[in-house]
Formats: sequence, structure tokens, C-alpha cells
Amino acid sequence: MVGVQFDKKDIVRIDKSSALPRFANALLEQFQITLWTRYGGDLSDDSTGITYRESNLITAICLVLESAKNYYNPSFLAMRNLDMCRKLYSRVRSSEKNSPLELLGVPQSALRFTLAAAGVSRDPADLWNNQYFWTGDAHSPEDFDWLVDCLEYLDPNDQEAVFDILLLLLVVIKVRSSPAKRHQFFKSLIACMGSHMPAHLRHAALRLAHSAREEMVSIDAIDNAELRDMILTEFSPAILTAVCPQPGVTPSDDDPDCFFHYERDLCYLELLFALARNSNWHPHLVEDHIDRCISIAAQRYSLSLHAFYLAGILLRIAPEQSSVAILNSITGQQWWDTISNAWFHAPYIVNDIHCFEFLPDLVEGTKRYMHTAKELDLKSFIVYVDRVLNAPEMRDAQQGEGESVAIAVKELRTAASDMLEKLVSSQGVVTSP
Repeated sequence: MVGVQFDKKDIVRIDKSSALPRFANALLEQFQITLWTRYGGDLSDDSTGITYRESNLITAICLVLESAKNYYNPSFLAMRNLDMCRKLYSRVRSSEKNSPLELLGVPQSALRFTLAAAGVSRDPADLWNNQYFWTGDAHSPEDFDWLVDCLEYLDPNDQEAVFDILLLLLVVIKVRSSPAKRHQFFKSLIACMGSHMPAHLRHAALRLAHSAREEMVSIDAIDNAELRDMILTEFSPAILTAVCPQPGVTPSDDDPDCFFHYERDLCYLELLFALARNSNWHPHLVEDHIDRCISIAAQRYSLSLHAFYLAGILLRIAPEQSSVAILNSITGQQWWDTISNAWFHAPYIVNDIHCFEFLPDLVEGTKRYMHTAKELDLKSFIVYVDRVLNAPEMRDAQQGEGESVAIAVKELRTAASDMLEKLVSSQGVVTSP
């Protein structure tokens, strides 16, 4: 079978740890060679059904590889596999003698093999983990563009194939699509985050949107006015349905659409935090996401790393959206809990330039709500601020362009110390009856 050589004893001992690794690695190596050589001809000349049967063969081998994922080394030739997928897809699109729908199974199966060979998990639960992607390989805009084209060409009901394309787009997202494909990319991404889509597709699309967030932040730089309007009006509600497809319904905690999922909602809030850097997004964030953000804060999920991003979203949109009644529902204590926990986590993420640049806004927001803090809260808060000041990024900033940020944080630390001193002094004074 496709040139794989193995001993009959390996078949008998296939469940043994010594046999399965040898079999899986041999299968992977030989099948890559088969993929590169067998499809060198013109697919449109195949009128015998061989191509269709080999598509089934690829699918069968994928099942073997996926079941043996812990027993073989991921391929370092993933880009060559992906390039062959591109050629197969191109031949299918240009085919005139055979039905494209009949032949489309070949590149789809090859794409699935490419993921399996690279060791990229197709388990939806692994979407939130840091999987090994092909960071050492070079990608071109063409790698991105043909996958976007394939995503539109696929039958939207073929959810597994769509899922594979989304995973592969996550691999090459570092390369921006060409202007010609940008509209198509965002349109497909919005569709995949729709409330009618299954959770694993919506969540994969959310991960992809998170990876492309800088392009959405820089929406002003998009020359196409129609595309800008489409992104602003349709993307924000799609982000919400990606995590909450049925507003008002509370799924169980083990449901993929449960109210709060640590990794999913961290991805969600990081995306909103990025969008909040551009004021053009603010009215859309208020309309679509403010209720959910406040609910997360109210249920004390803001005690985790999410607090930093929650603070960034709320503080950036609150001043100019002060007329929004829902913002008035945030109590002073909820503001303080979110803000103080943002400072607790800040030392660990200020190496991100955008988190560092948010610190002046966090300083101003802290000043507005610091009066609600109790003595013990202030003592803890001062410790948090000291950790930020001692972070390597902050020490470096004091010698460079970020000096003003460091000064603002130091002034806040002084203000907090003065407030604590006054609070302690006032509690120590015994008033006359």
C-alpha cells in the first residue's frame, strides 16, 4: 500500500508501543512521497474514478495518522504538502471534463492529510491551546489567497472541510491577504461565526479573527469604503454570536457555549481590547458587547487575567459613551475589583506593546475609583503597582520613549500611598463623644 514496508509481526503487535511508532512514521514518509509524485499529471484526464478512490485512500490514511498522532514525529515538509494541495485545488477549478464536485474530494482529503502530517490537532478542544504551527516556514500571500478562495468555493454544509481550511488559515495568517481577497476573507469569516454554525466552526473563526485583529484595528487604512462599512457593521455582532449564539439561553458548564470558558473568553476579550484602540469601533462594542463584558465582571471572572482586558475595553469606551445607561449599572466596587486585578496581572503582559500603551488610561481609571478601596485593598494594590514598576519593560521604558508611562505609574503609586496614609490616620483618630 503506497510503498509502505513493514514486517508482518508489526501487524500482530500493532498495539505495542514498539511497533506503532515505526508503522506510523513509515506511513507518513511514504504517503508524502506518494502525494508529491502521483498527482503530477492532469486530474482532468482521469475518467476512470481512480482519483475518487484515492481520495478515499487519503481519508483512510488520515484516520490512521490521527489515531497514531502520539506515535510519529510531525512532518517538517508541511509547506510542500500544502503547495501540492494548492496545485490539486487549482487543477480541480480548471477542470472541464469532470465535475468539480466529484474531484473536489481530492484536495479536501489532501488538506486533511497536511494537517495530520504536521501534527495539528483537529480536536475542537485543542483550539485554545498553543499548537505547533509551521513558524519556521516562509509563507506568501498566495498561500493565504488560495485558501480563502477554497473556503468560498466549498459547500458550506461540508463543515469538516471548512474546519480544516480555518485551521490552515490560522497557520498562514501572519501573511495578509491581497486586497482582492480581503473582502472575501472577512465575508467568509463572518459567515463562519454565525449563530447557525456549530460551535467548533464558530470558535475556529473566532481564533482566526483574533489572529487578524491588527488588520481590523487598522480599519481606517482600508481604501474600500464598502469593505470598511461591512466590517464595522457585521463583524462586531458576529464576534458575539461566536461565543454566545443564543442570547438569553444559559448552557450547562460542560457545553462548548457555556457562559464562561477561560481560554475562549480570553481570546474574545483580547480581540475586543484590540478593537477598542480605534474609536470607530466603540459604538459597535457598546451595542454588541458591553452587556456581556459587564456580566463577566459582575460574576467575578474579572479576578483572572481577563481583568486587564476588561478594564481596557470598559475604560476606553466609557468616557465617550457616558450616556449609555448600562454603564451606570457597574458599581464602584465592580470597577475597583476589575481595575485592581488588572494591575495584579499587568506585570506579566506589559511586554506586549499594546498592553504597555494602555497603562496611562489604566492610571486615570484607577484614580477615579481608588476612593472605594479599603485599607487592605490599598496595601495589596500598592504591591501590584510596585511589581509593574519593577518589570523589565518598565525599567527599560524609563530610559526611552515610554518614560511618560513610567512617570504616570509612579505618580499613581505616590497617590495610593498618600491615600493609604490618610486612611490609616483617620482610623486611628478617636473622636470625642
